[in-house]
Amino acid sequence: MAGRILDCISSPADLKLLSDSDLKILAREIREEIITVTSKTGGHVASSLGAVETILAVYSLINAPKDKFIFDVGHQAYAHKIITGRLGQFHTLRQYGGISGFPRPDESPYDVHPSGHASDSISIGVGMAKARQLRGTDEKIVVLIGDASISGGMAFEALNTIGQLQLPMVIILNDNEMSISKNVGALVKHLGQVRASARYRQARDQAQEILEDGGPLGKSFVSLGRNVKESMKQFVVPHTMMFEQLGILCTPPINGHSIPEIKSVLRTALAADGPVLVHLVTRKGAGYGPAERDPERFHGVGPYDIKTGAAVGKPKTVPTYTDVFGKAIVREAERDKRIVAITAAMRDGTGLRPFSEKFPQRFVDVGIAEENAIGMASGLAIGGFKPVVAIYSTFLQRAVDQTIIDASLPKLNVAFAIDRAGVVGADGATHHGLFDISYMRMIPNMRVITPSDEAELTYALHTALELGGPVAIRYPRGAAMGVPVPDEPKMLPLGKGDIRREGTDVAILAFGNMVKPSLEAAERLQDEDGISARVVDMRWAKPIDPDAVSHAAKTKLIITVEDGIIAGGAGEGVIEVMARLGETTPVITLGVNDRFVQHGAVNLLMRDLGLDADGIRASILKKLAELEDSDA
Repeated sequence: MAGRILDCISSPADLKLLSDSDLKILAREIREEIITVTSKTGGHVASSLGAVETILAVYSLINAPKDKFIFDVGHQAYAHKIITGRLGQFHTLRQYGGISGFPRPDESPYDVHPSGHASDSISIGVGMAKARQLRGTDEKIVVLIGDASISGGMAFEALNTIGQLQLPMVIILNDNEMSISKNVGALVKHLGQVRASARYRQARDQAQEILEDGGPLGKSFVSLGRNVKESMKQFVVPHTMMFEQLGILCTPPINGHSIPEIKSVLRTALAADGPVLVHLVTRKGAGYGPAERDPERFHGVGPYDIKTGAAVGKPKTVPTYTDVFGKAIVREAERDKRIVAITAAMRDGTGLRPFSEKFPQRFVDVGIAEENAIGMASGLAIGGFKPVVAIYSTFLQRAVDQTIIDASLPKLNVAFAIDRAGVVGADGATHHGLFDISYMRMIPNMRVITPSDEAELTYALHTALELGGPVAIRYPRGAAMGVPVPDEPKMLPLGKGDIRREGTDVAILAFGNMVKPSLEAAERLQDEDGISARVVDMRWAKPIDPDAVSHAAKTKLIITVEDGIIAGGAGEGVIEVMARLGETTPVITLGVNDRFVQHGAVNLLMRDLGLDADGIRASILKKLAELEDSDA
């Protein structure tokens, strides 16, 4: 596309040469680029479309990369990627070997920290502001955080610290009334009151006039705050007091899609000698009709038709594990009125929409507050209910303390439905669910089930609800195996695996969705190599089935296969059982070996990790050859 301003932008410094009218044109071109690319790759469309003008306005005023622009989560950052020298690579977004969908410092000097989880940006920013103070340097620090992320506990803790330290930095609140699912909570009501207040809008205009009359620095927001503290804060805009009482000067809401308005306020905010929160009101999905109409779906979407916004690709013939869980918990709740479902801003992502619609009084979305979700579930369990907490594996990491102390120490009947366990694909290192087996296995009183297909998932949920005490169920993202889902649930025997294939030469002890490639590897070993392989669906990562281990020890070689980190994982659990039994059969532990896994298609990542059928077979053949050489 010849003649685009966008094609002339090689770094944010180029934006300083553009007029506000040019920047408006550039914003439109960037939106077109985002839509064109993500229609093929998928991605976080709605969030990034809503932040285009904000990103352009910030970079037109600061001197990056000396000045630091910090993103919260990072799903708003596509415009940032495009104007920081990655336009030519943008078509590789989230693809294997391509650029990440989130900021990554090893990808660009403009990426300050590896964003991926919500609510951490202000803490990062205040730490960098303190480092600047200690060094005696003068770089600007700007944080962009969404309204949902600022409701997270970590963000509140950081705001409290900023108010105490009074370090100069700018926090841009991107207020679009959305996180992934519709925002919930008191802070959202606070922001809604601010947006709706006519007196606040009038105060904004009056404040703008004062700033314009105040010279180059507008006598700073701090001066403005002192001059009109009583009249403006206490009587005109009472709903803005939360941030002010923390010691952070807060601007009235301004149009987050007007580059001149954003720049006007940012100039003064950047010159202030204390922390300033700039309140921008934006539309998630701005500039693209389908994303504006359905921002939840376009928060994270696969390839789509640009004209209609409809998904493209193969029609879904097999339900996802998330869908299966969503139906299973509804069936369980129909039988047992004590079941309550809790999630953390992920009603749709965890499959709980049907539950929330059928049992609204027994459904709670706590917002981006995983610690609170586990604490609340523990209280419900104390009260005689059966809470099921459905959270992505990568986000449950944030509530390990509550899982240990609040749920597990008192042996409470809390079920953990851990969605997106294992390798998740294009979202990459910050989103893979590789650690849940390790961090759940280490907790006393916790039991961990790893269902291998959708039928086993329904059994696992029923077992967790009936067993008593904390139980975690981990299952992967995406399509299930296509096996029939039973109408009636059954209990899984505690700590007992299921023999899926007999064999005498080697034993493959597989966990969760690693059962299928293990069976495929066993078939190839038999057909192509003449090696008889026993395959056991271990079902439980804790407790480990001692009988399965004992029988496996009668072969030449034991192989454990899991789609998680090896350190502290299920494979090491097998070795622990072997040590107690006094078994000395050689063991290979297959999984993720002390590394972070990058983004890409799941099948390609599993190939690289040696966790597909070819990799499992190759590891077995290599180890058997080594054993033969050592015996010779």
